Amino acid sequence: MLVDSHCHLDFPDFADDLDGIVARAEAAGVGRIVTISTRVRQLDTLLAITQRFPDVYCSVGTHPHHADEEDGIATDELIALTQHPKVVALGEAGLDYFYDNGSPEAQERGFRAHIAAARATGLPLVIHTREADDDCGRILDDEMAKGPFRAVLHCYTGGRELAMKAIGLGLSISFTGILTFKKSQALRDLAAELPADRIMVETDAPYLAPGKFRGKRNEPSYVVETAKVLAETRGVSVDEIARQTTENFFRLFSKVPAPAA
Repeated sequence: MLVDSHCHLDFPDFADDLDGIVARAEAAGVGRIVTISTRVRQLDTLLAITQRFPDVYCSVGTHPHHADEEDGIATDELIALTQHPKVVALGEAGLDYFYDNGSPEAQERGFRAHIAAARATGLPLVIHTREADDDCGRILDDEMAKGPFRAVLHCYTGGRELAMKAIGLGLSISFTGILTFKKSQALRDLAAELPADRIMVETDAPYLAPGKFRGKRNEPSYVVETAKVLAETRGVSVDEIARQTTENFFRLFSKVPAPAA
C-alpha cells in the first residue's frame, strides 16, 4: 500500500474525472489520499469531495500564495475547523519567495498561525517552502522553542541545511515527481541520506507528474513512480519503500484511520 499524502482534488483539472482518478489510485495500490487545502474559505469544497470517497481526507489552511487574501484568519478558527472528522492536518502554509504572490509579512503571519494551530491540536502541519530556506528555518527554530509541533516539509526542493534542520526538529520530508527528473540528482542524493522514518511520497497533483508522465496532468496513482525512484535512490525494494513511507504517513497523520491488520 502507498499513500498520496498531498494532492489537490478540488482543482479544476480534476472536475470531470474525480471518480476515475480515485478508482485508478485504488487500483494502483494507493490506499489513502489527502487533498490539501490552499484556501481556508474554500474548505467546504474539499469536505464535499472527502464525503464522496471513504479513503480521501483533507487539510485546512492558506497557501502562501493566498496569504494576503486570507490574512488575519485566527488560530482559533483554524483549530475549530479541524474538528471535522475528515480534516486531518493543517496547511498547506509557509513561505514562497519564488513567485511574488502574497507579501512576505502576510506569509509569515499565516505560517505562525498555522503552527500554533498544529501545536494546539496535535495535527501535522503541511509546510510549503520555496526559495525561502533561511526564513523558514528561522521560523521553525523560533516556533519549536515555544513548544513542539508536528509537520512535514512537502514537495521538498530546498537545500540540505534546511532539510537537516527539519529532521533535527523532529519533522518529516516528502518527495514528489521532481525526485524522478533527470536534473534532480542533488535531491536524490539528499533523499538517500535522510532517516527512513522521516520520508514520505506525494504527487502534488495535478502538478509535477513524474518523469514517465512528464507533460501530462499528474494524479494520485502516479505516486507509484516516485516511490520506485525513491526505492532505487535508497537501495531498497519498492515494497520496503511502500512500507516505510506508509508507516511514516500514518504515524504523522494519526487522525487518518489505518487499514485493519
